[in-house]
Amino acid sequence: MAEKPDKVDEVKKLLAIANDMGLSSGVRIKAVDAIGNIGTHDALLALLDLAANESLIKNERDRALKHARKIIKSGY
Repeated sequence: MAEKPDKVDEVKKLLAIANDMGLSSGVRIKAVDAIGNIGTHDALLALLDLAANESLIKNERDRALKHARKIIKSGY
């Protein structure tokens, strides 16, 4: 179940964007959505990390959980 290194790097970059409080909420939400669309185990862990981040607004955390549920239901 090894993931491609390019997907892992992509998740890391998007996670950094999603956690960057200097960016607008809209940009962070797009990063959360992009992580959810990757759908890998690393993406799932990143989404759970985002959901636990109390610095993010409620909508961002809820969206991260929604995507995490979707990945879990798909078989991860």
